[in-house]
Amino acid sequence: MLLAIPFPDITPEIFSINLGGFTLALRWYALAYIVGILLGWRLATMAVRRPALWPGDLSPFTAKDVEDLMTAVILGILIGGRLGFVLFYQPAYYFENPLQIPAIWQGGMAFHGGMIGVAAAGLWFARTRGIRVLSMLDLMALATPPGLLLGRIANFINAELWGRPTDAPWGVIFPGPAAQHCPGIEGLCARHPSQLYEAALEGLVLGALLIVLAFRRGWFKRPGALTGVFLMGYAVSRMLVELVRQADPQFITDSNPMGYVVQIGGAGLSMGQLLSLPMLAIGAALVLNARRRR
Repeated sequence: MLLAIPFPDITPEIFSINLGGFTLALRWYALAYIVGILLGWRLATMAVRRPALWPGDLSPFTAKDVEDLMTAVILGILIGGRLGFVLFYQPAYYFENPLQIPAIWQGGMAFHGGMIGVAAAGLWFARTRGIRVLSMLDLMALATPPGLLLGRIANFINAELWGRPTDAPWGVIFPGPAAQHCPGIEGLCARHPSQLYEAALEGLVLGALLIVLAFRRGWFKRPGALTGVFLMGYAVSRMLVELVRQADPQFITDSNPMGYVVQIGGAGLSMGQLLSLPMLAIGAALVLNARRRR
């Protein structure tokens, strides 16, 4: 008998309204973005209002700076996240259908692309306001985990980005023919709830660590250190979860059933692991550099 958890009775839409033949819907994924950004804004505002946390006991930001930064961050998330998905995961399709690239409402966002977009927005904002770049990135690192936590929970609600088949008692029976297509398994197929693994590691654990380092350990006084911890923490979390996460279908073939983008004998690296390696290296370099300057 299969020991598994049935998928909860929940839909991606919270509610929808029909206005003259046009349907306006609020989805959990959109709400996750909105609430995640608001929680990140709240954390950042709390930090900038405590001058003792910063180098020289002087905050390089004002609360107004944080509000203005949010607009740049939102654009960075949307543009970077979408272009990252297009370039990293389905370039052939979108090069043949370029008009589909802006269709974010159809789904398809990549964290690594969103991170690049947010970093670019932060760099631009820091340059225009005369703010130390590393301090800007540290503040953004502190504000990011709430969005990761809620975004991964929304992925679970959407029944997307699920894990590989498992016989663990916490496996989830995700709905849909794609989730239930498990070669070699008869009957219902349970899968790792990899979205919730990521929510716990990238959102709760990493977020709690950054809060402690920022508000209790004085790491804002070491510009670049918090950014480095965030990059390393996300990279390690993502690379671990990728071990049980189902690869994107475009990478899976008969000769490559695990969907590796880099194969080394019988092992390999997924796209998520490959993109996380530079994050791990850059994060380590930032932390070492901050400690050396200290």
